[in-house]
Amino acid sequence: MNTSPIKRIDPRRPFTITAAGLRRITLGALAGDGRLFDDAAHRAHGQHGAATKPLRTSQPAEHTLLVAAHSDRGALDDHTRQALAAAALIADALTQVVLVVFGELKDDAAALGADRIVELPSFDRRTFAPEREVEALAACVAQLAPTHIFLADNATGDGDLGRRYAAYAGASIATHVVEIAADHVGTFVRAKRGFATRALPDVVLLAAGSVEARLPFVGAGERIDIVGVPAATENGKANAYRDLGIEEIDAAQVALEEADFIVSAGNGVTDIPLFEGLAGAFGAAIGASRVAVDNGLFTRDKQIGATGKTVEASVYIAFGISGAVQHLQGIKDCRHVIAVNLDGSAPIVKRANLTIIGDTHDTITALIDEVAKARASRGNAAVTEPAATAPLVEGVAA
Repeated sequence: MNTSPIKRIDPRRPFTITAAGLRRITLGALAGDGRLFDDAAHRAHGQHGAATKPLRTSQPAEHTLLVAAHSDRGALDDHTRQALAAAALIADALTQVVLVVFGELKDDAAALGADRIVELPSFDRRTFAPEREVEALAACVAQLAPTHIFLADNATGDGDLGRRYAAYAGASIATHVVEIAADHVGTFVRAKRGFATRALPDVVLLAAGSVEARLPFVGAGERIDIVGVPAATENGKANAYRDLGIEEIDAAQVALEEADFIVSAGNGVTDIPLFEGLAGAFGAAIGASRVAVDNGLFTRDKQIGATGKTVEASVYIAFGISGAVQHLQGIKDCRHVIAVNLDGSAPIVKRANLTIIGDTHDTITALIDEVAKARASRGNAAVTEPAATAPLVEGVAA
């Protein structure tokens, strides 16, 4: 038997949670036995596997590709990551990729292919200021002089900003782009009965799923400031829009396809009023498995799966759902999946980022109590973002 000491990382050491919901051990912290792990060789490489990927380019930049995006609680969604990847993939060694983020950014933009990052935290998604955004983008363009601008063609701000800027600057634009190369873009025409290409325009609005966001390289990831960029709100300057703010509605009224937080019940949930009480405490929309719907516990519009609704929630908690292939197909685009089940070998456990092996009734009761305690400790402040505060880790929790 080999008795020589082997350096191992203690999984119980301090850790952080990445934007993908994965647990990352804090290198250099004390292990459980008091040893200090020597991470000098790894510290400079950053996170998200950047240590194994080369830098895309180290040459001085002569040209710029600009990517504009809106963040959501500091994170970029998959569609936006694809637009950033598209710019990084077609950039040559003398071209830098600059990411301009409307809102704060917590993601590792270097791992996503960005060489320079401009953060505009005053432009929060909760503030409707389209004209200010166009002016801010124009200020960035004036100083960076990009050859092309890339945005995700979505309905959450990027697509609107791209079209407004093109009209403002008199720039050429291509929308719903499904094919992109260094010299041309392509899109479907005539109700997808034809396909058209053209030279790379000034503004490119990329359709979802057109580019693989995982890159074989990383960007430099340097944060820079742009002088003279207007803020979302400026004193003394008239605004053509009057922002009425965000109106809070009952989460049950939100369509499942649009819900960001969903709690879903299967045949393992026996106390429906208690489950609905948890949804109300979380401010989450309610979904259900086909079995629960067929048993008459929920209406058909709550069914999630291949024969029901396909959802893209940031957080999806499944109570008492085994995870048939049809149900897993309906939640394939959810960012964080948490399963509560008595069966540790259920198919949904393989899909889940975190699994709680336990009784659904006891777990629901405990969660409601914890939400009540959290609200009480915050002076009756509503707990509106449990997804941002609950640590999500890989594995099974007993």
